[in-house]
Amino acid sequence: MSKTAFIFPGQGAQKAGMGKDFYEQSETAAQIFDKASELLDIDMKALCFEENDLLDQTEYTQAALVTTCLAMAKVLEERGLKPDVAAGLSLGEYCAIALAGGMSTEDAITTVRKRGILMQNAVPGGKGSMAAVLGMAAEEIEKVLSEIEGASIANYNCPGQIVITGWKESVEKASEALKAAGAKRVLPLNVSGPFHSPLLTEAGRELGKVLESVELHTLEFPYVTNVTAAYVTDISETKALLEQQVASSVRWQQSVENMIAAGVDTFVEVGPGKTLAGFMRKIDRNVKVYNVGSWEDVDKVVSELC
Repeated sequence: MSKTAFIFPGQGAQKAGMGKDFYEQSETAAQIFDKASELLDIDMKALCFEENDLLDQTEYTQAALVTTCLAMAKVLEERGLKPDVAAGLSLGEYCAIALAGGMSTEDAITTVRKRGILMQNAVPGGKGSMAAVLGMAAEEIEKVLSEIEGASIANYNCPGQIVITGWKESVEKASEALKAAGAKRVLPLNVSGPFHSPLLTEAGRELGKVLESVELHTLEFPYVTNVTAAYVTDISETKALLEQQVASSVRWQQSVENMIAAGVDTFVEVGPGKTLAGFMRKIDRNVKVYNVGSWEDVDKVVSELC
């Protein structure tokens, strides 16, 4: 029996104009954008639909992406397409939890706004950095990093693409060591902080305090956590996992492999861009992958999968 997963992108997928067609075509989507504007006192339409300098700032990116992705996902649900499991890369995990019924859409949006601010302010500007390591096995990267204090793995994206994070000097030192050890390329990333590194442990603790007041609900279907790549069926685990997630490695490749092992053969990437579909081609070419990033995609995907 075929199983479907909805997967949600993380920071980096954002782009001006995202979700505008959904806002214009769907009352459900429009209500989510309008509610986000009201909750956060931010003009979410201006932030998401127009060219601006704020969309790439973490404290704004996170709320904008979660609002957009949930608006798209709710339209798919309304059209009768529902997943058996959901997962999201980094902040995308909040979309997965909300879609699974574990958190209200409103709480997902307000929580990631606070999460973004905490992550943005965790390390002074210019002190931390991240880099993508291409063409090197995870085990080899881990071995090199074990010798360098202040650098660690942020994301296990897919075979041949891993992201490292940490203090700027440590990441630069690690980058040179990884190139010397055989990495094809090491590319510095244009980010505002060393995300998913132990340097954000305190930000995770502060997020834990924010989560104390968030009401969680029984999950309607499981989601997969970045922290362990395991299925979560018990919502009581969620707050601790989200606190850890800020400073832990994102185990995306392992998450996808676990979903496939559990019988998922169809993945629907919901949100702007096709980053996760690109990872999927390197993880397992045998599964079906669809993208819903524009209104035109909805009819196509719904007609094929419903």
